[in-house]
Amino acid sequence: MDSHEAGGTAASGSVEAFDIAQIMRAIPHRFPFLLVDRIVDVVKNVSAVGIKNVSINENYFQGHFPEHPVMPGVLIIESMAQTAAVLVVETLGPEARGKLVYFMTVENAKFRKPVVPGDQMRVHVVKERQRGNIWKFHAEAKVDGKVVAEAGYAAMILDR
Repeated sequence: MDSHEAGGTAASGSVEAFDIAQIMRAIPHRFPFLLVDRIVDVVKNVSAVGIKNVSINENYFQGHFPEHPVMPGVLIIESMAQTAAVLVVETLGPEARGKLVYFMTVENAKFRKPVVPGDQMRVHVVKERQRGNIWKFHAEAKVDGKVVAEAGYAAMILDR
């Protein structure tokens, strides 16, 4: 197994990337609610970038909005949370087994531009702080390098 298949931890604490199989081992979300396709640029205990390839085949586009499909803002925030959850699991390592990452708060969410089918959304998550089992993050979602949404949020790490 090469370093990419194993999660690829480098000496600096960075990880090359997580493919979809590794993401599904890290967090419990599954279709149709798995909202991140790849995790890249992971620096344990610091930051991660999640990639969501937005396709017209997403089930929510059937009703949001059929004549003008737009990714719901709450799902953009959920993509941010799932990216952060993978960062938490990678940071905690074996200690994370049997734990779940639960949303606690969302603050100052802003939506600047619609995310539509064909977009590749890159979710940049930065850990702001951690106290015990409470973690705080700030995230920006970008399409073509432009911020489309941002939010601060907190999560609690608990046993299943």
